Amino acid sequence: MDFGISGKRALVLASSRGLGLGIATALAKEGAHVLLVGRTAEKLAANVEAINALGKGKADWVQGDLSRDDFVETMIQAVTEKLGGIDILVNNTGGPTPGMAQDITVEKLETFFQSMVLRVIALTGAFLPHMKEQGWGRILTVASSGVFEPIPNLALSNTLRGALVGWNKTLASEIAGSGITANMLLPGRIHTDRIDELDGANAKRLGKSVEEVREASLKTIPAGRLGKVEEFAAAGAFLCSQPASYITGTMLRVDGGASKSI
Repeated sequence: MDFGISGKRALVLASSRGLGLGIATALAKEGAHVLLVGRTAEKLAANVEAINALGKGKADWVQGDLSRDDFVETMIQAVTEKLGGIDILVNNTGGPTPGMAQDITVEKLETFFQSMVLRVIALTGAFLPHMKEQGWGRILTVASSGVFEPIPNLALSNTLRGALVGWNKTLASEIAGSGITANMLLPGRIHTDRIDELDGANAKRLGKSVEEVREASLKTIPAGRLGKVEEFAAAGAFLCSQPASYITGTMLRVDGGASKSI
């Protein structure tokens, strides 16, 4: 299938590793010009080199930290200078620290709200006029399967990512007639460094080994295994494609069938 995005310009947040890097690579393989964002210059430079070596799309990078007040302005300037405009925005953020709902503090809530919700919404709003003017755009927001079924010991993630669900659905309805789609992509247990970190935290909390925690989690996944980054990224690239132009306001789960909800 031709995704129809060769030459399209894409900004992919939090793409120095894991799911963000996977989506950026998948878009570049379809011929897109991708701009990677992260905090570590060395990782970004290496990733860009690897993507460009594929000889398909093109990749550039810019340092950016979602926790900084100047993040949105930095991204606007980088898109202008390195892409000359934007067609695809992939809103991806790092996950907050594990913890229980009864232990959430105002300070933690405010801190992660800034990086996981406020700046995602502000950045999207900044790029919407350009997308509307050209009559084409794709907004993809990566969240978590916890917005369907809250994940134990990830109370902050369940709370903040849930806020993006209502925002995305409302936005999608408002801009559907402008040639712009807005969708959410929800990973289940996709094997990344983040999953290893969470399994380690759960093992410590439960007094078990990481292997025991991992084995128990696999039993809850009908597919019987962890997902691959490439599988998740392929779904993301499709939602950013031309053939997906009639899909908007939806949430796509990539979880091996783990979610019990309909």
